[in-house]
Amino acid sequence: MNLRMVDLKGQYEKIKEEVDKSIQETLDNTAFINGPKVKAFAENLSKYVGSGHVIPCANGTDALQIAMMALNLKPGDEVIVPAFTYVATAEVIALLKLSPVMVDVDYDSFNTCKKHIEPFITHKTKAIVPVHLYGQTSPMQAIMELAEKYNLFVIEDAAQSIGSDYHFKDGRIKKSGTIGHIGCTSFFPSKNLGCYGDGGALFTEDEALAQKISRIANHGQSKRYYHDSIGVNSRLDAIQAGILDIKLKHLDEYGHARQKAADHYDESFAKNPQLITPQRVDYSSHVFHQYTLKVQNGTRNELSEFLNNENIPHNIYYPLPLYAQKAFADFPQAYIPLENTEKLCKEVISLPMHTELTGEMIEYIADKVNNFFGV
Repeated sequence: MNLRMVDLKGQYEKIKEEVDKSIQETLDNTAFINGPKVKAFAENLSKYVGSGHVIPCANGTDALQIAMMALNLKPGDEVIVPAFTYVATAEVIALLKLSPVMVDVDYDSFNTCKKHIEPFITHKTKAIVPVHLYGQTSPMQAIMELAEKYNLFVIEDAAQSIGSDYHFKDGRIKKSGTIGHIGCTSFFPSKNLGCYGDGGALFTEDEALAQKISRIANHGQSKRYYHDSIGVNSRLDAIQAGILDIKLKHLDEYGHARQKAADHYDESFAKNPQLITPQRVDYSSHVFHQYTLKVQNGTRNELSEFLNNENIPHNIYYPLPLYAQKAFADFPQAYIPLENTEKLCKEVISLPMHTELTGEMIEYIADKVNNFFGV
């Protein structure tokens, strides 16, 4: 069976004609940087997520860095970030000579929440960066209330959750990435909305902030050769924008396919007491960027080795807490163990999750996993 962790080829084949046409149009008109395709994609993404302003950039890591630059965070300012996430979220904090303060996450949902954040807020804290891990939005209402209480900025890392809906207690629904002061996302190829190279974007409702973000992303220019501030060179190219605009039309369809696959996995593991399937919280939809199990009997690494031998793709997101990474050894918080983060790093394992998964594939994968446990 031809199994892939992410099947970009199968997905491409279904939209090949549109994609090839879009790429050829860009080659013919030679508008490779910015231009009509980038503008059209930004407008369409803005309509989809319901954000007043969408500013494309070169990648998701740049989006996070630009967000922090736009908020005038200064060296020494503390930024709260989950310890259980990809390095990019904390990497940009350190790069700007800010101080990353790593907090625990909820064991069930994988996302950080008010009870883990509030004890770490000090007079130096200036921002919170909730990460919507694996495709499900963090408890944003409580986080925004906390930010208001302490006068903090909120930068959403929505790189894994684009398309996810957050449900407020009053019935309002907003897309992930559009709740905080700035939202950041990534269009890395394996993402739910992924291009065929690198790409990213920032969301905000604040027009002045949007203008500042746009300037920073383009060398700090207000107009060509007039630089109002120090900026960076971070642009989404037109070929990628054209591809993303096509895939955006299918994003909800892709999300439903992932949810259907996750439901099938859940059913297949329902009688396996050694596995905990992903929690679905009541305040957020789940778009399943990853389908992540928790292995309960201390044999996660043995299961990984078994799957390797069976040629079944899988991955461990993430095997080491951020505070235990050598890159952060010199920061004041270096290696303060956090209970849930420590457990999750030893237990999590992610199985293939993409839009082209069939029931037969899922049953084959699940049968192999269950057989490992004698179920």
